[in-house]
Amino acid sequence: MKSRADVIVIGGGPAGATAAALLAEKGHDVVVLEKTKFPRYHVGESLMPFCYHTLDRLGLVDEMDNLGFTQKFSVQFVTQDGKQSRPFYFFQHYDHPSSTTWQVLRSQFDSLILERARDNGATVYELTSAKSLIEHDGAACGVRAMGEDGSLHEIAAPMVIDASGRDSLVQAKKKWRKRDPVLNKIAVWTYFKGAKRDPGLDAGSTTVAYIPDKGWFWYIPLAGDIVSLGVVAERDYLYRNSRDPEKIISEEIKNNVWIAEHLKQGRQFGRYWTTGEYSYRSEFCASDGLLLAGDAFAFLDPVFSSGVFLALKSGEMAADAVHNAIANNDYQASQFSEYGSQLCDGIESMRALVYAFYDQGFSFADLIKEHPDVRADLTDCLIGNLSTDFDKLFQAVSNFASLPERLDHGKVLA
Repeated sequence: MKSRADVIVIGGGPAGATAAALLAEKGHDVVVLEKTKFPRYHVGESLMPFCYHTLDRLGLVDEMDNLGFTQKFSVQFVTQDGKQSRPFYFFQHYDHPSSTTWQVLRSQFDSLILERARDNGATVYELTSAKSLIEHDGAACGVRAMGEDGSLHEIAAPMVIDASGRDSLVQAKKKWRKRDPVLNKIAVWTYFKGAKRDPGLDAGSTTVAYIPDKGWFWYIPLAGDIVSLGVVAERDYLYRNSRDPEKIISEEIKNNVWIAEHLKQGRQFGRYWTTGEYSYRSEFCASDGLLLAGDAFAFLDPVFSSGVFLALKSGEMAADAVHNAIANNDYQASQFSEYGSQLCDGIESMRALVYAFYDQGFSFADLIKEHPDVRADLTDCLIGNLSTDFDKLFQAVSNFASLPERLDHGKVLA
C-alpha cells in the first residue's frame, strides 16, 4: 500500500469517487480507501435531473444510457385516496438533455463512478477501512487504515476528504454530528417484482404517495421489472403496532389506494431494510487538511431524492476546492469557506421544502393554485437547480407552512 499521496479520499461511493476522479484527472496523486468490495448494495435509486451535470463532467452520460437504467421524466404526488397530482415533467420546465434522468441500480451506478476514478489514475484500495486520522498540531495529515488481511498502514497526505457515508468517520470521532431538530423520521423498504407501472412517460416516474400523519411511500420503478418501495414516517407512527418491517409495510400499503392497486399484481422479494434518524449535518464542513463531502457531511430526508444529487455535487465541489488548495499550497480550513457556504445554501433551500412537505397545512396543489407564478421555481428546487433565487417561492410557501430557521452549523472550523 502506498505510504504517501496528494489526497486521501475515505469512501468510494458517489461523493468520494467523484472527488477522486476529478482530482486524479487534474494530475493529482489520489488514494481511495473503500471498506467494502464493489459492486455492493445501496438504497437511494432515484436521481434528480441536475445529477446530469456532474455525470457529464465525469464523462459518464453515454455510459449511463448504455447501462439500460429506467428513464425518469417526472415526479408525482398521490393522496391517500389515490388521487394523483399533475406530474412535474422536467422537460416542460426546460429544454436540456438533463430533463430526462434515471432510476438506477446503485450497485452498478456507484461502480461506474469508482471505475472512472481508477481510469483517471486514482489508486483504489477496496476492503480497506480507514480507522483514524493522522493529525499534527490539529491538522489532518494522513490516515491510518486496515487492509483486507488485517494489516495496519499509515498513509501520509496534506489533504483528506471524508466521504465515508452515513457512518462518517470524522463525525463519529470528533462528535460533530448535529441531528435536525424536526426531521427525525425512520424508513422501512423492500422490493417488488411485476408491480404495475403507469403508461407512457409516467412508467418511470418517482411517485410520492401519502399515508396518515404526513408519512409517505416512495415508489421507484427500476430496470428488470423491479420496483423499490419504501415507507417513511415518524418512529412512533410506524412502530405503533409492530416493529416487524414486513408487517409494517403490509399494514401501510392498505393506507394508500394507489400503492395498494399498483402492488396488487406484484410479489415482494428479498429482505426488508430499516434505517432511522434521517437528517443531520456536521457541525463543521472542514478543518485544516480535512474536508467532508456527501453523507459524511450531511444527509437530508429523502422525500425529494436529494441524497445522490448532494453526494455528486459535493464531491465535485470538494474536488475543485481541494485542487485550489493544492495549487495554493494552503490546506487551512479557511480555504474551504466558500465550499461550506455554497453547499449549506443549497441544503437549506431543499430543507425548507422538506419542512413544508411535512407541514399539515401544506400541499403542492394548494400552493400552485394560489401562486401559479412559483411553479417554475418549485420545479427548479425539485430538479436540483439550487443556484436559483428561491425567496419568492418560500414567501409563497410560508402562507401554508412553517419554515425552519437556518442552521448555522456546517461552516469551517475556525
